This record gives sequence, C-alpha cells and structure tokens, in this order.
Amino acid sequence: MKKSILHCLLAVPLLALVACGPADKAPQEAEQKAAAAATAEKAVPQADVGAPEGRLPEGVRPQAYRLDLVLDPRRDDFTGSVDIDIQMASSADHIWLHGKDIRVSDIHATLADGKTVPAEYKEVLDSGVAKIGFAEKLPAGAFTLHIDYSAAFDRNLAGLFKVEEQGDAYALAKSESIQARKYLPGFDEPGLKAPFDISLTVPEGYAAISNGAELKREPAGDGMEKVTFATTLPMPTYLLSLSTGPFDVVERAAIPPNKYRSEPIPLRGFARKGRGKDMNYILDITPRMVEIFETQLRRPYPFKKLDIVAAPQWPSGATELSAAITYREQRILVGDKPAPGARLALVEVHAHELAHMWFGNLVTPPWWDDLWLKEGFATWGEPLVLTIFEPQGGHDLNAATAAISAMQLDSLASTRAIREPVTDNNNIRNAYDAITYSKSLGVINMVDQYFGAERFRPALGRYIETFAGGVADSPAFYKVIGEETNTPELTETFRSFVEQKGVPQLDLVVDCSAEGAAKLLVRQSRYKPLGSPIVDADQHWSIPFCFSSGEDTQQCQMLTSVKQEVAIPGGACPSWVMPNAQGSGYYRWSLAEDQWQALTERFAKFSPTEQLSIIDSAFAAFEAGKLPESELLEVIEQSAKADKRQVVVAPLRYLQKYRQHYLAEKGQQAFLNFAQNLYLPVLSATADSPDSDEQLLNSGVLGFMALVAGDKDARKTLQDKALAFTGFKQPRDEEALDSDLYEAALTVAVQDAGDDFLTHLIKVRTELDDPRFESASANAIGSSNNPEQLQEIHRIALSEDMGPRETFGLIQRSLAEPAVQDQNWQWLQQNFAQVVDKIPAQIRRHTPSFARAFCSEEKLAELQQLFRQHGQLTAGYQRSLAQTKEQIQLCMALKDKGEALIQSLPPAAN
Repeated sequence: MKKSILHCLLAVPLLALVACGPADKAPQEAEQKAAAAATAEKAVPQADVGAPEGRLPEGVRPQAYRLDLVLDPRRDDFTGSVDIDIQMASSADHIWLHGKDIRVSDIHATLADGKTVPAEYKEVLDSGVAKIGFAEKLPAGAFTLHIDYSAAFDRNLAGLFKVEEQGDAYALAKSESIQARKYLPGFDEPGLKAPFDISLTVPEGYAAISNGAELKREPAGDGMEKVTFATTLPMPTYLLSLSTGPFDVVERAAIPPNKYRSEPIPLRGFARKGRGKDMNYILDITPRMVEIFETQLRRPYPFKKLDIVAAPQWPSGATELSAAITYREQRILVGDKPAPGARLALVEVHAHELAHMWFGNLVTPPWWDDLWLKEGFATWGEPLVLTIFEPQGGHDLNAATAAISAMQLDSLASTRAIREPVTDNNNIRNAYDAITYSKSLGVINMVDQYFGAERFRPALGRYIETFAGGVADSPAFYKVIGEETNTPELTETFRSFVEQKGVPQLDLVVDCSAEGAAKLLVRQSRYKPLGSPIVDADQHWSIPFCFSSGEDTQQCQMLTSVKQEVAIPGGACPSWVMPNAQGSGYYRWSLAEDQWQALTERFAKFSPTEQLSIIDSAFAAFEAGKLPESELLEVIEQSAKADKRQVVVAPLRYLQKYRQHYLAEKGQQAFLNFAQNLYLPVLSATADSPDSDEQLLNSGVLGFMALVAGDKDARKTLQDKALAFTGFKQPRDEEALDSDLYEAALTVAVQDAGDDFLTHLIKVRTELDDPRFESASANAIGSSNNPEQLQEIHRIALSEDMGPRETFGLIQRSLAEPAVQDQNWQWLQQNFAQVVDKIPAQIRRHTPSFARAFCSEEKLAELQQLFRQHGQLTAGYQRSLAQTKEQIQLCMALKDKGEALIQSLPPAAN
C-alpha cells in the first residue's frame, strides 16, 4: 500500500537517538520498551490548582525563540532543544506555558546576570498546559528558558507527524490551531508573537522547509546535515513551518518588484518525490495573484520568500504557514490540464491562503474569538482577487453561494456568533466553521458593496498598516475602519452582524393604501424554521438594505429598527419588489404570495446573484411554513432554466434532502420524471462543451441525476466511465474519467457493477498514485449498499490501507446509505473508540456529524447515548452534537411539509 501513517513504535532517551541505526536496534529493544513505558506513565497530566484552561495569564511574554531539532522521518521520534527569551512583569516561582506529550530531559532558566536556576516541567492539563516550577523565585525582568526534549512523531496528523508515501517517509508540522505544543514547549497562543531562529538536522539530501529562507547546510555526521534558516518576523507558534523529506524542489523565477515592494520574492514549490512536475499550475498563477493582492491592499507581500508545499495526508485543505503555505497535496497536484472543478478548487484555496499573508500572518488576532479577522477576510480575499484574475470566472457567484450556504448553519439555535468568547482550549477548533468563514465573507462583501470599495478598501489597507507585525482584535478593527471612513453606520453594521448570531429575516409588506405614496413596511426578526427552538426576541441588526421595484429603480437605506417604513421611489404601487437588490445582503426575506408570483414570473430578468437570493429565501420561507409548495416548485423550475451554473444547481441539495427523508416508494417515479424534465435539457445543452463552467455544470447535474434521481441512463454513463478508468475486466483507459466525476462514477460502480468491483477498486487504490482518486474512492467504498460487503469495508476503514481523513469520509458516507444505515450505525457504536483513534485528532470533535443523515427520535436518542458514554474521547464535541441534534429535530419537524412537496410533484406518466 502506498500510504500509511507510521505509528510510534520506539521511544528512546534523548541521547540514544544520535547514532542508533538498524544494526544496533535489536539489542536495545528491552531497554527501549522500558523507557517507553516509563515516559508514558510520566506523561499522564495531573490537575494543578490554577492551571489556565484558556488563555495564559498576563505578564509573561516570549521575546524570541531559538529552536534546534533533529528530524529524521525514517525514525519514530524526534529530539531537540529550544531557548525562549522571556519577559516577566513580576517575580514568580513558576510560569505557565504549553506542551503536549513532550519528554523533557533538561530544563533551566538563565537570568540576566548569568545565574542558572534549575526548573521542573510538568504537563497539568490534557489540552497541553504545562507548569514550569523554578527552584527559587525569579525576579521580574528578562530571562532565558532552556529546554532539551524529545517526543514521538504524531500518528494522527497533528503537531509534528510523519507519513509514508511510495516507500518514502516525510515529517511535517501541522501547528494550527493549538498543535505546535505537541512538538514545541512554548507560548502557543496567536497573540504571543515572537521571532524564531530555527535549525533542523535532517538526513543528507533531504529538503528542509521552514518560515525563513535557508541560509546554510553543514555536515552533522551519521548521514545527517544541519540546515539553518533566517530569522523570521515576529510570528505566533500556529504558523510555524517545519517539514523534511525527499521532496522534489521546483525552483521558479523570483516574483519581480513593483511599486509597493522593492525586493523580488524567491518562489519555490515542494512536492513528494516524483510529483514535482504537478506543481506547475499553482506556481504559474502565483506571481499574478500576489501582484493583485498588493495592488488592492496597497501593501507589499510581507515576507522574504514564498514556498508552496504539497503535503501528503495534510489534515486540513491548506494552512497559511508564513512564507511556506502548505496544502493537502490533492488540492494542488492537478497536472498541467486540471479538470474544471479541480482547477476551481485550486485557485480558490490558493487565493485564500495568499490573503492570509496579510490577514492573520502580518496582522494577527490576539485570541481565537477574533478568528474571523483572519479567516473571514481571507475568504473575502478569494473573490476579491479572482474576479480580477479571471473576470469571467463567476467568482462573485461562488462567493454569493458560499455566503448563502452559511445561512444553513446560522439558522440553528445552536449556532455561534462570528465573534464569541473562547474560554477553553478544547473549544478553539469549534470556531473553524461556516460562520467564521462564509458568514464573515457575506458580511464583509455586504459592507464592501453597500459603502463602496473606494471607501472601504483603503480603510482596510490602513488597518493592515496600523497593526503590521502585531496583533489586533475586533474593537481595534472597528476603531480604525470607523476613523478612516468617518462612517459610523459601517462600524455598527460590522458590530451587529459579527457579535450577534442568527440570520436576519425581513418580512415585507407592500403598502399602497395612500395614493402616490407607496411604501414598504419592513419587520426584522431572527429567521427560524419549523420546529426551531429559537425563542422569539427583539433581536435586530443594522442592515444595509437595498431593494428594486416596478420600474427597475433601486433604493438603499440602513435598517436599524425592528419595524421600519421605507418609501418606494416614484410613489406608485409597484408590480413587483426585489428585497435584495444585487443579492449582496446577508439576510433572508419574505413577501405576500402574489409578490412571490410576480418575482417568479420575471425570474430570468434578475441578475444571477439576485436569483440566488430568491432561491434561498424561497426555500427558507417554505421551511418556515410561509410559502406554499406550488410556489416553491415554480422557483425550482425557473432556476433550472437559468444561464449560470450556480443558479441551476442551487436547489439540488434541498431536493436531495427532501428525496432522502420524505419520498415514499410510490413517489419515486414522479420524482424521477420531475428531475428529468428539469435537468435532462441541461445535460444535453452542456454535453461536450469546451466551456469549463458548463463542464462543471454537466458533472454536477449528471451526479445528481445518477445518485439522487436514480436516472438509469445517467448511472450507466457513470458506471461505464468508472469501469473503463479502473480497468475492470477491460484494459484501463486513464482518459475515461476526469477527477470531477471520480466520486459519483465510482459510487455508482460500487453499487451497480457487482461484488467483484469493490475488490477490484480496493486493489486499484494500491496501484494508482493519485490523491484525489484515493479520497473519492474511499467515499465511494463507504457508499456501498450491499450488506454482504460491510465486513470488508469496516475492516479496511480501520486498517493501515486507508488514510485517516479517508476513513472519516468513508464512515460519513456509509451512514447516509438507507439500505445499510442500521448495520453501519451499529458497527460504529460498537467500534467507536477504534474509529476515534484512527481519524485525525483535529476533526474528532466533529464525530457527532456522522449522524447528520438521521431523521428519527430513535437514532437521535442513540446518538446522545453514544456521546454520554464516549464523549471524553472527542474533546470539544459538544457543539457538533448540539448542531447535529437540532438538524435531526428540524428534519423531523419538516416531515409534513416535505411529504406535501413531494406529493405535489406532477404524477408519473403511465
């Protein structure tokens, strides 16, 4: 098998690692086992009174780090030392910092006068909080803390981990958000920035990657060499880059200087051995993207070099490590002619990570409650750059779609505000969700559109300039933006949307009772669907509200009260009102039924972003019990005739949900007919199109017709592609299937091509070096609906033949298959501890979402019982459990409306 996470098999004392090789390993086995047992016993955290569960106490700050590590990914452990210059505001006999599962062999403090004070290191909280106790009280002022230590490479893709690919081992550091503490005892908080001097001792000839430029290499003996890097700018630990292995290194011409930057930027790509050629696409587009960001923000790229790293088994899609952006390899190893979906995903994620060089890296939030200031603005930076990079790429529509998608999560009572206190280390990762990313995108875009780019973007540049190299929280952001724009309404809009949870709902009534003085009566509330536990409250926002009406005139006004009257231009009673002109408002709206009909009749005349708003608000009104089935069906039918891909596919996820939960056997043919009437013309119109967006549309609709509608022709088409591509009972044709259709085609083949195909697919996974295929095929394996195959599928899910992220996807798909859902759920409950141990540590808190396909009280009760018994294995699971519980309850509450919608479909022809 070409990929496996290497487990920690060996734990040895610090000094023994220097020259221990294969020849002398066996005689030391007993000693090593004893040492491992002893260190494991010592590593168990013991509670300490006063240990901080969230932020570290004020008054102790790092000033600089000097980190020296020995990294040999062929081994199972690494060793190192760190010197931390610390400034302490008052005298103390102990300090708190972070360290997780680290074996400390020596620790002491050196005072300003040269005196050495012994210290003791003790991990006291399982989240990685450690207490450093000194042999005597240290005076206030500066001192240096020296620590010699060792640790095992992590086996769950967290901290400093290693993977094996095609027989070669690689070590990589995944630091965000609080994983640096697994390989570095230090101050693991975003606001505690300090410069780093880093050196890595690695096997001779191995690439070594860090945040600073490589300065020199020196022989270190025993086939190792020491690599020294340039001092970094002040940075938080979560942005540390430490990687080594037999990477291909792709050198590119430096990005040339421009009016904002006087020095060139050296540019390189790193990919595992043999895959360097697949870095061309991302390296080709990087210089232009950097130039656009610098021009739009009027600020230079802040670092001395730029490395792009394609990392095997990287647990996130990408991470913005300063000057060494690191991606899960399947996101960027796309070859020279990527499929449209793969190319789109690449340019979006690359724009996002480049934006982070300014938002998050140069200016950093002091704590995780202000995560939106980096992730929200980086998400907004995607369409900012891409609409300039490729104006016809539809990136404004992709951004609108993303903002609308956030409203699904934001509609829950259990959602969170964009900015919300984080008081426990175990809850930090819960802030990495659609609220932080996509809702922030929607809010920032709304402000940018309403107040104008010419006013907002220079203020944003001023914010970056003011806090460059340091930290800034939301109040600091509001202050600078407000002062620069002199627009109190702008800062109040940010406050009301950032610090309140929920989606604003605008209920509008067209009042034509006074002749010549038509007006809109607008009432704000928080949107809530049927069955929602949201309690009615006088919640309101400062909403930039723009609407158009009758004569296509547009008017904008700030809505600041629960109830407000807005005059309609011209005074005449309009034939129609569009309550979200240009579609940039982050809110939902509802109208009287006759006004809905007027919008539907002229649907094609609205802009695509307005059409997306109509579709979202129609489904939202339906799920709140405010829109009849007939009107919703008309909106769906109109969307299928639209010109833009994003509009055509917008209803598909709703239709999938309604079919899955509310469609009886007798209605299946009617649903198929309905889908065929709407979407077969789309397939026909986009077949063999040279346009990349139409190719994407064709792939999406083809997958829907096959997997959701059950169209036999679509399934046959996909199956034939999968069989040819994998070489099932025929010569393999690698051109038969592009990566955009991997998952849909392989899923159909697993379900339809007979039992032998699963065995064949598992074998092909060991032969193809294609990370996108690995991920898609794992999901397809999980989608088997054959009870006879479950034992083998469960075996492979927990085996070394399946990567940790792939295991998570496989299990999630398995629980969405109605025919085998019960068997898969029973297996998960019985093997929950092993599943948790297998999947990446970073996403264990999301395990309640395995049950998101459930829609019954029985399954909900079993889910809650599972986490009562085993919740301690998945720290921070509570938010995911609350959201999954609420989604199941909302699914049940919508049953009558959902069944009524399905029953209202035109009857199947005889």
